[in-house]
Amino acid sequence: MAASSSRVMLGPLVAAIDQGTSSTRFLVFNAKTAELLSHHQVEINQSFPKEGWVEEDPKEILQSVYECMERTCEKLTQLNVDISNIKAIGVTNQRETTLVWDKETGEPLYNAIVWLDLRTQSTVERLINKTPGRNKNHLKHKTGLPISTYFSAVKLRWLMDNVDEVAEAVLTHRAMFGTVDSWLIWCLTGGKSGGVHCTDVTNASRTMLFNIHTLDWDPELCKYFDIPMEILPKVRSSSEIYGLMVSPHLETRESRFTIWQSNGRIWCLGDQSAALVGQMCFQEGQTACLLKVVLIYLFNCYLLQPVMSEHGLLTTVAYKLGRDKPACYALEGSVAIAGAVVRWLKDNLGIIQTSTELEKLAASVGTSYGCYFVPAFSGLYAPYWEPSARGIICGLTQFTNKSHLAFAALEAVCFQTREILDAMNQDSGIPLTQLQVDGGMTSNRLLMQLQADILCIPVVKPSMPETTALGAAMAAGAAEGVSVWSLRPEDLSEVTSEKFEPQINPEESEFRYARWKKAVQRAMNWETTEPISNGNGETSIFSSVPLGFYILGSMLMLIGAKYIAGQCPL
Repeated sequence: MAASSSRVMLGPLVAAIDQGTSSTRFLVFNAKTAELLSHHQVEINQSFPKEGWVEEDPKEILQSVYECMERTCEKLTQLNVDISNIKAIGVTNQRETTLVWDKETGEPLYNAIVWLDLRTQSTVERLINKTPGRNKNHLKHKTGLPISTYFSAVKLRWLMDNVDEVAEAVLTHRAMFGTVDSWLIWCLTGGKSGGVHCTDVTNASRTMLFNIHTLDWDPELCKYFDIPMEILPKVRSSSEIYGLMVSPHLETRESRFTIWQSNGRIWCLGDQSAALVGQMCFQEGQTACLLKVVLIYLFNCYLLQPVMSEHGLLTTVAYKLGRDKPACYALEGSVAIAGAVVRWLKDNLGIIQTSTELEKLAASVGTSYGCYFVPAFSGLYAPYWEPSARGIICGLTQFTNKSHLAFAALEAVCFQTREILDAMNQDSGIPLTQLQVDGGMTSNRLLMQLQADILCIPVVKPSMPETTALGAAMAAGAAEGVSVWSLRPEDLSEVTSEKFEPQINPEESEFRYARWKKAVQRAMNWETTEPISNGNGETSIFSSVPLGFYILGSMLMLIGAKYIAGQCPL
């Protein structure tokens, strides 16, 4: 930090709200130097009402934003930084997470259904069964997406079918739908007293209701899912003024802030899209990898026209940096479980007490000793899109210990990235020569080295890890009417970075990767799509196909044995 006497010369500041799956942060940057001046972070609680269900409290999400803003402003004031110099606020958010609220009361009508929630699996299967040839890519020509539990349309359909309050609000024209960005922007710009109900193109492109060619909601898609278009937010570009922030909660702030969202989305930028901007991926073919606490995203920019993947990737809107600017597109590979493996080892198995312990534990052995971990807790996303897969650990021996399992967990992140990268190379026909990475997991140096070893290419990590929030701030500061941040290549600050070079030979990398692929096949087709209920709303053991066959076979053998014994008395 510079001395307080020099802070008068800081110039315009731009802030970013980074609302992710596991936490919320508020960060403030110097628009001239891209220096991070201060930030605050608050963890977000998740609830798991049933197996496969993941929810978050919309009010807690909103309150975490207020708290982060207040604490960050207090820190800036202590540093003699004039917070009235904050000229705009960008929003970057977890994307497909789905909310519905009452526009008259301002109250959420149900918890937010998180993007990795699996409750709609049977709905997805029924939709796929009704398509010609049972084709999960039936809507891909418009949406760029397969029919999957991942995206918002099926979550919204579930809310309308299963939550009375939502169904009634839709019928009485009081319902508002949105992803997290829409909820935050509506609340921050006034809520029931004139809040702005909008989203940006990047978030909208993750709903299965948005046409990525026309860049608007598609009437045919809405009809397909039977969703009224009146409940949808207005779609805006990723870099424009959405509204003015009005919040009685921020008593320390005298000024109102311009609200910008650069989807994530980049990543509202939804977070993934924001990472592209933060890593200055403005040229065709540039690739960024976001290693989040929960998941992995890998993007390859294709600029002005969408390219449909033939190898299991998604076609998505990367960003649209202005109302009159063209949309830029990307191929995206999404992996559901990456950093969440660390949380699982900590919270479920108790192998580690803190996330930072994992690197030390894995480094103590330097190998998985033939143990492979496929963390398909919510099925497999790209490039498989297989919701029936489940997590598996294989290759265990009596020699295997928790350190080997820790190493296998880190390798799993790298193998999943390799699968997506292979698909991108096949789609583009141009092998990637290095990978730019971002996100919370990049602080794990062993993971970065493993990633370079498994990919057989250098991995480049920026010295300033907050490039997702930086991307949101850049898009906000560059918006027309704000214009305190230039996105012209000649004006962008050079980002310092660290490069990790491969340290193993390609043959060893290929051998380990082949074993991983073998483990993935073992994880496939583990669950049925229609769980059998025992009458109490709980899933029967027969919903697991292998276990069901085993038990049924055992019962038949016992019955047969008794029958034979009855026919042949001693």
